Amino acid sequence: MAYNEHPFLTDIKVTDPTPMPDNVPKVDEVGATSAPLKSASFFIGGFCKDYNEDFMLCKNENNDPAHCLKEGRKVTRCAIDLLKKLRENCDKQFEAHWQCLDKNNHEFYMCRPEEKIFNGCVLNALNLKKVIPGSPEGQTPINLKENPIYRPRPRT
Repeated sequence: MAYNEHPFLTDIKVTDPTPMPDNVPKVDEVGATSAPLKSASFFIGGFCKDYNEDFMLCKNENNDPAHCLKEGRKVTRCAIDLLKKLRENCDKQFEAHWQCLDKNNHEFYMCRPEEKIFNGCVLNALNLKKVIPGSPEGQTPINLKENPIYRPRPRT
């Protein structure tokens, strides 16, 4: 897929067409803005867990950024793969959630209704469950609470 054909990009031009050196593994850019990435972030974390952990272990071995390019490319490929699957299976729900985040300063609590619908679609279509790292054991995660402390304002 060419850079400017990615489903999230519109009217963006590549400013530096200089190719990467041959020793740098080839990979497409993710091509998503911050709102779709934040919307998918917990699913990316779970879906790409092994690649993410390899990348972080590599970074701990060496401070040279070039040392972990291979592992970083695997993380990027995995994220692209998941974003494609989200678009193929839950496009409407995904877009509703990330657009809500985009309009509400990226605050999850403002978009719980859209998040619940999106999470349900991802669970049914891809069998991926949203897991929030560090959530207390035995307690209902904030995204599953019926009456969270922070409730979204009614939309007008």
